[in-house]
Amino acid sequence: MAKSASTFTCTACGASHKKWAGRCDACGAWNTIAEEAPLSQGPGRNLGAAKGRAVPLSGLATDEPPPPRSRSGLVELDRVLGGGLVPGSAVLVGGDPGIGKSTLLLQGAAAFARAGLDAVYISGEEASAQVRMRAQRLGLTDSPVRLGAETNLRDILTTLDRERPDLAIIDSVQTLWSDQVEAAPGSVAQVRAAAHELVTFAKRRDVAIVIVGHVTKDGQIAGPRVVEHMVDTVLYFEGERGHQFRILRSVKNRFGPADEIGVFEMTGAGLAEVANPSALFLSERGQPVPGSAVFAGIEGTRPVLTEVQALVAPSTLASPRRTVVGLDSGRVSTIIAVLEARCGIPFAGLDVFLNVAGGMRVNEPAADLAIAGALLSAREDSALPPEAVLFGEISLSGALRPVAQAENRLKEAQKLGFSQAILPEGQKVEGLSGMGIRRIADLTGFVGEVFGAG
Repeated sequence: MAKSASTFTCTACGASHKKWAGRCDACGAWNTIAEEAPLSQGPGRNLGAAKGRAVPLSGLATDEPPPPRSRSGLVELDRVLGGGLVPGSAVLVGGDPGIGKSTLLLQGAAAFARAGLDAVYISGEEASAQVRMRAQRLGLTDSPVRLGAETNLRDILTTLDRERPDLAIIDSVQTLWSDQVEAAPGSVAQVRAAAHELVTFAKRRDVAIVIVGHVTKDGQIAGPRVVEHMVDTVLYFEGERGHQFRILRSVKNRFGPADEIGVFEMTGAGLAEVANPSALFLSERGQPVPGSAVFAGIEGTRPVLTEVQALVAPSTLASPRRTVVGLDSGRVSTIIAVLEARCGIPFAGLDVFLNVAGGMRVNEPAADLAIAGALLSAREDSALPPEAVLFGEISLSGALRPVAQAENRLKEAQKLGFSQAILPEGQKVEGLSGMGIRRIADLTGFVGEVFGAG
């Protein structure tokens, strides 16, 4: 039998290479390719003449009810999970160091345990005494959560197979190691093997498993991307260190809507749920000032109002600065180019600063009109109407395009006391009364009607 050769794998994206190279062809990262021993010999070049067993096939129609869900009582956590925790599901949670992942999951484990689930918390990064100190600080010492500290994957799976809990939390997958893989903990091979074994165990034993994953400096979950494909749900815990708000965002969910968010506030007693994030993100708005626009957005199934802030000032640099926080910088550059080309409003020689208040991150194209409104308001030193919300997508021709779920956006704005809305001309709004709606066809008309210039 021919000896199996070592493989060369990129530690950033998990791509395999035949030989070592300084740069990964798949993701473009430098000095990330490492030599690894193969996981197993694997099959030969072909399967040979022996036949396997036939796999039973079935139709798409079924009388089986949807999988039951267990609710924790934490409304924001249940919302992001799609309505509750599904037995046998695998959930991957990532976030920056110190953002509150362990705090969130310890609170979640305690909530599920109080709701009747048998919850086990396995810590590979902290000793049991450290986790108990956190539980004491959070007031969770009376919850029936069972705690363990271990990094050996074989011992963890043996324990879970013997105890058969309803929920197991593994913190974190980068600390686990398998005795069948000749690599250091945290390497691509170890992370891939640990994730595969944990997901397989969850499906086979009908145990819900929550896995914590580290993130890279770019904010992506570290390790091979195949880990995100293996699990059922991928959650990101986001937030800025300078803000007390934390956002749990679902980017993949096989049992519920993706892009759903749950909002928490970091307090001295742990994470507190925020039932009305729109009021929270707009709570510090004072008198109307130039450069402020309120955007009515949609995060998953939830309407959220956020404040887009802009500052435009003369630049002393040869290349003016473009600083964007909480928005897509490429999208902002496109909107500035459309304002210059279609409306004749130059931004050359001007520094532009844009920010979403409260540490929120907005990725919707529907925010284009609010971004343009904030930029124009800051440049012209003229405040937008304080009772108005804006949303609409801007095309490269300068036309305003309608967006989805307009009624939900306007109902949320109306609930918070806004009485006007500036929308694209083709936007359909039904079943809404008491809201003054101004429809505008293109960006030129928006400049002329709102700021009194053609």
